[in-house]
Amino acid sequence: MNDNIGNPAGIQRPHPPGPFGNAFYGTGSGIIRGGLGAYGERFLGSSSEFMQSNISQHLSDSQYYFQVNGQYVRNKLKVILFPFLHRGHWTRITEPVGGRLSYKPPVHDINAPDLYIPFMAFGTYVVLAGFMLGVLGRFTPEALSLQFTKGLAGWFFQILLLKGLLYSLGSGEAPLLDVVAYTGYAFTGMSVAVFARIFWNYSYFFLLPWICVCMGIFLVKTMKRVLLGGTRSYEKHTNRHHYLLLFMAAAQFPWFFWLGNVGA
Repeated sequence: MNDNIGNPAGIQRPHPPGPFGNAFYGTGSGIIRGGLGAYGERFLGSSSEFMQSNISQHLSDSQYYFQVNGQYVRNKLKVILFPFLHRGHWTRITEPVGGRLSYKPPVHDINAPDLYIPFMAFGTYVVLAGFMLGVLGRFTPEALSLQFTKGLAGWFFQILLLKGLLYSLGSGEAPLLDVVAYTGYAFTGMSVAVFARIFWNYSYFFLLPWICVCMGIFLVKTMKRVLLGGTRSYEKHTNRHHYLLLFMAAAQFPWFFWLGNVGA
């Protein structure tokens, strides 16, 4: 009660100085705030620089795979579904960019991998699988979700298989998005097979082996082109490479039949 005597309302009594006096009370807090502010600006600046130099670079790289047009899509589908009719070369076209050679985007090169067709083909496969489930009288949201997960799992394991084969063939430096694109092209043929099965169930068993053969030819031709990037390694183990390429083509049969077995 005695403490409030002589202390007007609204005015706080100054705190007594600490053991070190007031030497660090005003200037110390200013130094701390200034130091933290400078550190924060430097941290945020380095983070922004990291984002621009790394993440934006990956985003710009991914944009390369979506530079397509209608003509490219039509021609690419012909190469995927009828690879033996492709009379041109299988090598990619390069161009000088920034003092070094870089591959031309898909819109200017039919042999360049893209991600537009694989993603659209995968979405078409899921929609057709749902329609097929309805025809069979087995459609439920859970069944469609299971088919979606099944397709993603098959795509993922195919990526692992192809990436592993490339490592064993001495070409492990192939970009991951290239491998994602090459394996995703399989859903174009799978969509055709499921679409035909909706109208005639037995057509699936005629079309699927044909599509497996075409996809195998497409992958063998494409992987040979990738391997020829390291000609010395390719020529050193030619027989081994041929056997592994044949294994990769043969692996399309069980994978296609597993994905095409909708509703199982």
